[in-house]
Amino acid sequence: CGIKDYFAKMKFRNAVLGLSGGIDSAVTLVLSVRALGEENVRVLLMPSQYSSDHSVNDAVKLAENLGVHYEIIPIREIFNTYLKELKPVFEDLPPDIAEENIQARVRGTLLMAISNKFGNLLLNTSNKSEVAVGYGTLYGDMNGGISVLGDVYKTDVYRLANFMNRESEVIHFNTITKPPSAELRPDQKDSDSLPDYDLLDEILFNYIELKKSQEEIIAMGLDENQVSKAIRLVNMNEYKRFQTPPILRVSSKAFGFGRRMPLVAKY
Repeated sequence: CGIKDYFAKMKFRNAVLGLSGGIDSAVTLVLSVRALGEENVRVLLMPSQYSSDHSVNDAVKLAENLGVHYEIIPIREIFNTYLKELKPVFEDLPPDIAEENIQARVRGTLLMAISNKFGNLLLNTSNKSEVAVGYGTLYGDMNGGISVLGDVYKTDVYRLANFMNRESEVIHFNTITKPPSAELRPDQKDSDSLPDYDLLDEILFNYIELKKSQEEIIAMGLDENQVSKAIRLVNMNEYKRFQTPPILRVSSKAFGFGRRMPLVAKY
């Protein structure tokens, strides 16, 4: 309903999104196809040297299953060109988040190119858990004209996927069961940087929706270090959320109009 209403009122007809083989882009694609029709949605697959074969295969299967137009543009050579030109500046510094973010921004640029050339509004696929803790790249995977899942926690994204599959397999089983990963470095998993989503979402829901203090959440029996880390990440990433696309609101505390906080504050 939100996607269809937004497109109708903004006089947009066509959408584009990046399809990674992960759960968030898969659920976003299913929602957009049901709202707009498969003929009005196109996807771009942008594998890198760190993308697993099963992620690419899962993305292709979903696109074909839904009947949407898709293209594959590998980003390895584009990424390597960036590294080559930056080498005199980066010198011999070891690879870190800078190189990871370059990949996300290459993908964001390619998606915006498709959006501009063909008039397809870019759908952002970031979920609320990621938006809450700043697990995203400004001007990269945070690009978009509307954020479809920005008010949906990661654990609820999985519930949505399972609901979509209740009658037949729409989203491939492997997409739902594999460990979530941004695939920006070898063997990367979200759990390398974040608490497991079951725990993270419980902390976030109590802090954001229920407005409980850190002390109250710890008193619930949750790990003190994980609670402190999660709340610190929420507080320090308001500046990122200030630059996110508009978020479709489905809860009482969607980021943006649903939860107004100072851009910069001492905590």
